[in-house]
Amino acid sequence: MPLSFYKKPALVVYVTCGDPDLATTRAVVLAAIEAGADVIELGVPFSDPVADGPVIQRASERALKHGTSLAQVLTLAAEVRQHAQSTGLIVFSYLNPILRMSMEKFCRVARHAGVDGVLVTDLPVEEAGEYLRAMKENNLAPVFLAAPTSPDARLKRIAAASRGFIYAVSRTGVTGARQKLAEDAQKLVKRLRRVTKLPIALGFGISNAEQFAEVGKFADAVVVGSAIVETIEKNRGCEAAAVGEFVRELLAVSSQPSAKTL
Repeated sequence: MPLSFYKKPALVVYVTCGDPDLATTRAVVLAAIEAGADVIELGVPFSDPVADGPVIQRASERALKHGTSLAQVLTLAAEVRQHAQSTGLIVFSYLNPILRMSMEKFCRVARHAGVDGVLVTDLPVEEAGEYLRAMKENNLAPVFLAAPTSPDARLKRIAAASRGFIYAVSRTGVTGARQKLAEDAQKLVKRLRRVTKLPIALGFGISNAEQFAEVGKFADAVVVGSAIVETIEKNRGCEAAAVGEFVRELLAVSSQPSAKTL
C-alpha cells in the first residue's frame, strides 16, 4: 500500500509498546493519529536498548515486566491498521526479538498485520542481506539509520538498501530530548540529498514545536520519540489525551503541501 508524506514536515511518532500496558499503547497511538501523526513507529521493548537514552530505557523495562513481546506488538499493529488505513506503520526493533521469531515468520506476520516497514536499529546495512531478501518478498520497506559520522560511501549503501524513507540521526549518542539541535543534522540531510530521492526523516533529540519547525525547513519528516514516551510517563491515567495534545502542539507550526511517496 503506497503511503505519502502529504505535508512538510510530516510527523513520525515513536512509542514503546506495552508501556504502561498494551491497551494504553493502542489508545495513545490512535490519539496521536487522530491529532495528525503521519507515521507511527511501534517500538518493541528490549532488555538491552543500547541506542536509547534513559527515558526509553525505563519504558522498555516497564513494558518487559508485563511480558510485552514482538508477537503482541504485531497484533497491536493489526488492531491499529483496522482503525487507520492511511497512516504509516513502522516496527522499530532490535534484531534479537526478530531472530527469535525467525526472520521469515516476522516478515510474513508483519505484512499480514498491515505493517509498512521495519527499522532494526542494531542491524548494519553491510550485514542485512537475509533481512533485505525477506523484506522484499513480503513487500515491506526496510528503513535504515544514517548517522553524521557515516562516510559518503556508507550513505550511498544505506540509500540503495532503504525503501520508504531514510532515518537521519541528528547527532551521535543515544536517544533523548535536547534543548538544541546538533549542527551536524542539517549537514547530514544535505549529504543524503546527494545520494537519494527518498524522503528523509530526522530524529534523535527533537522535543518541541520550535525544533519541529526548524527541522521542517530542511527535512521531509521529523521523528519524535523520547518526548512522546516522557509525556506518557508523566501523565499516568490520561496518557492518550496528553499525547494527543502534545502532537497537536507540535503540528501547530505552519506546513506546506509536499507529497513524498513512502
